[in-house]
Amino acid sequence: MNKIISSLAGVLILLAATATTASAVPVGRNAMPGPASEPIIQVSDDPFTNPTSQHRTEVEPDTFAFGSTWVTAFQAGLSFASGSSGIGFATSTDQGHSFADGVLPGITGFNEPAGSYDFAADSSVAFDRRHGVWLISYLAVHLTPTGGIGVVDVLVSRSRDGVHWDLPVPVAKLNTTLDKSWTACDNSPSSPFYGNCYTEFNGPPPGSPLQMTTSSDGGHTWGAPRTAGAGNAGQPLVQPRGRVVVPFFGLCADQLQLCATISDDGGDTWTTPTSIAERIFHPTQPALRSPPLPSAGVDREGRIYLVWKDCRFEGCHYTGTDRSEPNDLVLSTSDDGTHWSTVQRIPIDPVGSNVDHFVPGIGVDPASAGSYARLALTYYFLPNASCTDSSCKLEVGFVSSTDGGQTWTRPHVLGDSMELGWLAQTDKGRMVGDYISTSVLNGGALALPAFADASPPDPDGTRHEAIFTVRERLPATDSPADNSTHDAAR
Repeated sequence: MNKIISSLAGVLILLAATATTASAVPVGRNAMPGPASEPIIQVSDDPFTNPTSQHRTEVEPDTFAFGSTWVTAFQAGLSFASGSSGIGFATSTDQGHSFADGVLPGITGFNEPAGSYDFAADSSVAFDRRHGVWLISYLAVHLTPTGGIGVVDVLVSRSRDGVHWDLPVPVAKLNTTLDKSWTACDNSPSSPFYGNCYTEFNGPPPGSPLQMTTSSDGGHTWGAPRTAGAGNAGQPLVQPRGRVVVPFFGLCADQLQLCATISDDGGDTWTTPTSIAERIFHPTQPALRSPPLPSAGVDREGRIYLVWKDCRFEGCHYTGTDRSEPNDLVLSTSDDGTHWSTVQRIPIDPVGSNVDHFVPGIGVDPASAGSYARLALTYYFLPNASCTDSSCKLEVGFVSSTDGGQTWTRPHVLGDSMELGWLAQTDKGRMVGDYISTSVLNGGALALPAFADASPPDPDGTRHEAIFTVRERLPATDSPADNSTHDAAR
C-alpha cells in the first residue's frame, strides 16, 4: 500500500453538494522568491481540521494541461498510514496567472457533502477531449474496525471546467485492497478509440495483478477490469493511432524490472509484458520517503519518455546499511512501447558529486516530437546524499530539453531548501510525494510543474506543507548542461 500512504493534499475551499464556486488565487499569493522564470506560487492550502490527519499538509500532485487550462490534484490532510482527509485540486484557465482551488466533494466523511470513505489517496488527472470532461481518479479507503486499511476502491470525479466537480462514480469496486491508480484518455481524433479513457490500478500482494479498465462515455461508466500483468506504478500513455502503452514496475522476462504492456484494441486485450530496463536504485536518506516510481509522457508522434531514479552510473554498491551513494535521473524512450532505448543518464550533476536525485515529474510538449520534442523535468534532490536526518536540506530542481532529451539546460532550484522535520510523517518516512508532475503548455513555451514545498511548523506542531507551481518559460534553444552544480538562489 505504498501509495495509499503517500497522500495528496491541498484545498482552500470546500465544495458543497456536487459543485460550488471556487476562489480565484492571484499570482504572488504566498509566493517565495526563486531563480525560476517567476517566483513559486502556492496554489492551495489544507483546509481540514480532523484530528486523525496531520495539518496543514498537502503532498503528491499530478497535473494535466489542455489548451490554456491546467489542473492539479493532490492529497490534503495527510494521515500517518492510510491516505488523506480528501483530494484537493487547483485549476488555472489562463496558463498559470490565477488559480481556483477546492476539495472534491463526496469522498470522505470530512468533505462537503460527506462521503462514506475514511480517507483518499493517489489522485491522477486526465482530460477527455472528445467528451469535454476533466477526470480525477483516486483511491478511496475504508478502514477496518481496528483502524487498519480495509477495502480500497477506485473512484473518479468529473468536471466540465476543472473547477466544479460532480460526485464520484466507481471505477473499480472489487471488495479488496486496490492501489496505485492512474488515468489517461485517447485525445487523438484520428484514433479508432478516440474518447476512450483508461485507468490502471493493481490488486494486493502477493500477486499484485496490474489491472486496466476502460470508459468510452466520458468516465460515467467503466468496463470490467482486465489483468495486464503483475506489478504496480503503471502509467497508461496513448499514442496518436490509439495504441495504449503502460510502463510499470513488475514482473517480465521472469524478473522484477521496469516493464511495459500494450493494447491495440481499445483496452480489450493486453500483451505479455516486455522488458524496458533493470531497475537499479539506491535508497534515499532513511528519513525520507522516495520510492523509485517512474514518470512518463508522450509527444505528438507517439514517442514515450520514461524517467526514474537510478544509480547504475554512480557505482551502486548498496549493502543494506550504507545509504550514502546517490541516484541520478535516467531516461529511456520508445516509439512502439516494445523496443526501448538504452538507459541514458540526465546530466543534472557530475558523476560522483554525491547529489541524490529522486521523485521526478516529466512533462512533454504534446505539440512537439522527436529530435525537437520539448521536455520539462521537475525533481527533488539532496545536495549531500550522506546527510543525517537533522542536517539534510531538501531541494526542488528543474531542467528542460528542446531536442528530445539529447541535451538539457543547466539545473536550477525552485524555492528555498527544506528541513526533513518540516515534512508530513508517514510510516515509511517523511513525505513530499511518491510522485510529482509537470505539464507543458502554450505551444511548448511554458511549463507548469506541481510540487510540495514546506516551511517551518508552528510551535503547536501545525505544519506548512502545501502545493506550489511556477511559470517556467522553456528556452527556444537549450543551453546544454556542463556538469556543473545547481544554480541556487541562496
